[in-house]
Amino acid sequence: MTLLITGGAGFIGSAVVRLAVSRGMRVVNLDALTYAACLDNVAEAAKSPLYSFEQADICDRAALDKIFEKHKPTAVMHLAAESHVDRSIDGPGAFMETNVMGTFHLLEAARAHWTTQGKPDDFRFHHVSTDEVFGSLGATGQFTETTPYDPRSPYSASKASSDHLVRAWAETYGLPVVMTNCSNNYGPYHFPEKLVPVIILNALAGKDLPIYGDGSNVRDWLYVEDHADALLTVLDKGELNRSYNIGGENERTNLQLVETLCAILDEKRPKNEGSYADQITYVTDRPGHDARYAIDPNRIRNELGWRPSVTVEEGLERTVEWYLNNAAWYEALQNRDGVGERLGKG
Repeated sequence: MTLLITGGAGFIGSAVVRLAVSRGMRVVNLDALTYAACLDNVAEAAKSPLYSFEQADICDRAALDKIFEKHKPTAVMHLAAESHVDRSIDGPGAFMETNVMGTFHLLEAARAHWTTQGKPDDFRFHHVSTDEVFGSLGATGQFTETTPYDPRSPYSASKASSDHLVRAWAETYGLPVVMTNCSNNYGPYHFPEKLVPVIILNALAGKDLPIYGDGSNVRDWLYVEDHADALLTVLDKGELNRSYNIGGENERTNLQLVETLCAILDEKRPKNEGSYADQITYVTDRPGHDARYAIDPNRIRNELGWRPSVTVEEGLERTVEWYLNNAAWYEALQNRDGVGERLGKG
């Protein structure tokens, strides 16, 4: 297999690159290297003769055609996306361009390649999406693969649009696709604008630990290396033209998550006085902040035999340990646009 991964220098994409190369797969990493990308994320994989890198924007159809012709991938895993909800509130245009039009151009390039190659039965276009397309849950219930779409932010609306495009290309043109919708990821190499790295790095720097609203918003937390394993499982075993929800089976409120991170830091790098939890502060909530996400994992568990390998406490401990040992990685990113700023006030 030659696997073309879009967004392979990003957080989730780089985890897939590292895992795929370690399993002996030939990988082509296609990334535009925008603000959240970092080639250090795949430095070890890049030493392998199985790895290739192509810098290109998925909105550049001519560049995509050249890359498909050069590498002749037997599968595409589409992860390239603008993904930060707060940034989508401040600047939705980039999300429409990359997530909607970029997906369109990639689908067309993949369809042209698949057709040129004689429409091989084993070709796959794996589209990676988010549970945020389903909207917001109340205190009970879970998202299934048939939950109606109800996106509430420019980000989730753009991802919902891309999901619909993929399904349309499967139905109209017969493009062989599989789809996944994941819950909130965390883990090593997480760009320092999302909740978990913000809390870790602010705590170490003695800054406030900002929590939106009253901290009661609930998310299902998925360790990124578990997610990478699930994605490769779906690519290998998933039924054609079928979607799979991937969850961590680890629901926590934002406040519970932050308190857990503080407790881990108290143990691994204690302060001279007091707890890191003393730095918790509550800030004005994000506009349109969804109350709760939760994944029903039965389809992927029952059909493909996959389930997460770590609890959120185990995964957060690994994550904190990684950040404590990799200051050079995150320090190099802290001057990038928007890092350390409160975005998405509306």
